[in-house]
Amino acid sequence: MNRKPPDPKALAKRAALNALKRAQRHADRAGVKLSDWEGEFLGSVTDRLKTYGRAFGDPEKGGPGQALSALQTVKLKEITAKAKGEKKELKRKPFKRRAAKTD
Repeated sequence: MNRKPPDPKALAKRAALNALKRAQRHADRAGVKLSDWEGEFLGSVTDRLKTYGRAFGDPEKGGPGQALSALQTVKLKEITAKAKGEKKELKRKPFKRRAAKTD
């Protein structure tokens, strides 16, 4: 049998669609009310994935084989955590100033 290797773009698209469905399913089962923005986000990203295969147009916002941009991935994780009832906030580190070099 001659099998072709799986298409990485198709795998990324399917994984992203499954993650979006999973987030919506968790919210529905737990009875968590998603905000209008979050519901619209899930719907619009799903539509873009089905139409274009990826949910962002600018190649600098995500990797070439990825279906979601970096920020879309973060938002999806936050929505999933909210649906599961977890309190998960994005922790950001403050910038540290470097000591000036003296020659």
